[in-house]
Amino acid sequence: MKDIRNKFAVELYSFRRELEVDFGGTIRELRKMGWQAVQIDGLRGNSAEHIAAVLKETGMRVAGMHVSLDRMLNDTDKVIYEGLLFGTKDIFCNSLPEELQNEEGYRYVKSSLLDLAMRLNSLGFRVGYHNHEFEFLSKVDNRTAYNYLMMPEGNCFIYPEVDTYWVQYAEIDPLSVIKRFPEKMPIMHLKDIKSDKRLTYPESLAEIGTGIIDFVPILQWGEANGTEWYVVEQDRSFLDGGMMESYQISFNNLLELQEQL
Repeated sequence: MKDIRNKFAVELYSFRRELEVDFGGTIRELRKMGWQAVQIDGLRGNSAEHIAAVLKETGMRVAGMHVSLDRMLNDTDKVIYEGLLFGTKDIFCNSLPEELQNEEGYRYVKSSLLDLAMRLNSLGFRVGYHNHEFEFLSKVDNRTAYNYLMMPEGNCFIYPEVDTYWVQYAEIDPLSVIKRFPEKMPIMHLKDIKSDKRLTYPESLAEIGTGIIDFVPILQWGEANGTEWYVVEQDRSFLDGGMMESYQISFNNLLELQEQL
């Protein structure tokens, strides 16, 4: 068995409500559960310094930051400061506003992120992009918007952070997308989806190992291609025990899945 539990991380967007009430208590509970890393998704009303202190106290490492496009482009210095404070140099665009989900918008996004990448790469930062389903359902230059965004320009490119749920939601095999980026995916989003195709988002969300996505070949690919973090994102929990129960199930199932590596 290959032990990769130190690469499993919690996407803190899942705990957005809890973090606004008790950031420290939430992180301590996740650490007690066995998680060793988190992906930052906004400060949730906390100061960056308080977050950094909690991370240091609990020993939680940081699997990159999800940041809005607006902050990436217009609050860059503060974002860099937060990344350095949290001990990460991975800054990934979390999503796009609806007004940019068109051909003109994708051209603007790609140009802007590539320009940012060229400025930040010299500082050791990696600029990336987290997909949803809509990038696979739109076209730019006769290719999917996702392929357009991820296509390098010269030696510069945007790091992909494939979200398995959203790719499957677009009715595409997640592994087929992941395989397009050997040695270029330091962070991957693991999310499962229920088998009932009548369900839409968010009701179709499933805890890792309880849906239809086969994560073993995905993890095998990641281990063969330099993936540093496997980030679990749930968005919504429909269990009586809430998000903590969802993450306990996902963590337990990930430990079982790694036995097959």
